[in-house]
Parts: sequence; structure tokens; C-alpha cells
Amino acid sequence: MSTNTVWHEHHISQKQRSILKKQKPCILWFTGLSGSGKSTVANAVENQLFAMKKHTYLLDGDNVRQGLNKGLSFSEEDRIENIRRVGEVANLFCDAGLVVVTAFISPFAKDRQMVRDMAMQGQFVEVFIDAPLEVCEQRDPKGLYKKARAGEIKDFTGIDSPYEVPVNPELHVVNDGISIEEAATEVVAYLKKNAYI
Repeated sequence: MSTNTVWHEHHISQKQRSILKKQKPCILWFTGLSGSGKSTVANAVENQLFAMKKHTYLLDGDNVRQGLNKGLSFSEEDRIENIRRVGEVANLFCDAGLVVVTAFISPFAKDRQMVRDMAMQGQFVEVFIDAPLEVCEQRDPKGLYKKARAGEIKDFTGIDSPYEVPVNPELHVVNDGISIEEAATEVVAYLKKNAYI
């Protein structure tokens, strides 16, 4: 923490922004294996919310690494820093009154807990997009599993690096045998039921 800075209080509160936007801000934290459908479902969720005139922003793992986090590697230390930075940005957008949709493998429970701890009570919604490893490997939209199996990518989640399955996520979506729209509708239904929108 910097010793030469002082927190500047805003005149407009998160509550005021939320009232203006007619929604309760939150961070939808999509987690799951590569190929589980996190980004695809997250995009579909944002599309549904946009059609409902809700105020959202989508933070995607690959996109963030091309800008904000482009200097970070895939070492354990840099993976933690990647998630920490995303958590900070997500919280800023949440403070602005948005429903923040994120899609990050975030394989370690302690990293997901770190972001949960940053958020205000009730504003972190962990969404586990669950698809079996064999299904993710069959999908392999970026060809990463093939490279990992060939030894071209080291420490690949699900192959030679673990994925810690969420123990008690707010929402568990089994993304196998259902359409993307059905998966997205499950998420939007949760937001409605819990008065976020």
C-alpha cells in the first residue's frame, strides 16, 4: 500500500448510481476449465442483460491480458497478480453501479476468495461453469489442450496444473448437453431471483 496517497471520497455513492441504473451491482465471476464455455456463456448473459436495458461490462481473461495485464506471464506469481488486478477493476466497475461479467479460469480457490474478499457483502457471485475435462478437450476452441498434451504448454490447468472446483458457488451451471442460451438463462434467472436486476 502506498504511504503517499490518501483515499479520496466520492460525492456520488454506489447506492445513488445503482438507483439511477435501476439495478443492484455485482460481480459475476465465471470460473471453469478452458473450453468449459465461460466466455461464451458470459457473452450470452451480457447480451440478455443488454436486451433488458441493464448496465453491464464484460471482462474476459484473454482480452485483459492483451492490455491491462499484458506484461504478466503465466507463472504462479503472475497468475495471482492477474486475478488481483482484475478483482480491483471489477470492483471499480461495481462501484459504478454495473453488473460486471468476468470470465477467468481462476483455478485456485484462494485467488477466487481474494476477489470475494475485495467485494462488498453480497456483490460477488461465483458462477461455476462445469463441463467434464473430456468435453473441454473435445471442444478445445483454441487448440490449447492439444498443445498441452504435446508438451508445448507447461502448467496447463486440467492437464499438469490443478483446477480447484468451487465448493459452494452461488451458481453451478453444468454446461454439457444444454445450449448456450439455456446456460445464460440460468444465470439471468439467478440475478432476477436475488433482486440484482
